[in-house]
Amino acid sequence: MHNVRYGGFWRRAIAFVIDKAILFFISVPLIVIGSLILDTGLSFDPESLMTGPFLIAYYGTTILLNMVYFTYFHGSIGQTPGKMMLGLRVVPMTGDQMTFGIAFLRWVGYIISELIVNLGFIWIAFDGRKRGWHDMIAATYVIRTPHQNANYDNR
Repeated sequence: MHNVRYGGFWRRAIAFVIDKAILFFISVPLIVIGSLILDTGLSFDPESLMTGPFLIAYYGTTILLNMVYFTYFHGSIGQTPGKMMLGLRVVPMTGDQMTFGIAFLRWVGYIISELIVNLGFIWIAFDGRKRGWHDMIAATYVIRTPHQNANYDNR
């Protein structure tokens, strides 16, 4: 890739925090509604929030939302809302369009990147092409795009 500016560690970290904040604000109402529907006995005392049914609903919801969010945005337009705001785009090393399959594989790579104290994400800071383990697994790069063109489609 010629004349490409890779998305650096801090820019990508800020985009990821934005995405996680969006996911948090989406997941909280879903978790509360789901807990009420499943009759998990949800109340706001700390003991009830640590019960098995609530934790299953919480982790199930957050994992599913994360998978759908990152797979959908990366697979359809190569950018999550956080990446759009920071002028970043995920692209395959082949130069082809992003696909949902590549995006899903990249999301699975997120899990692997988190396993050992987030070392797969920290790796971005030290890699010459600013690639995390999830990028290596899915054969992708994160590049910087001009802000005014951050919403162009994959062509």
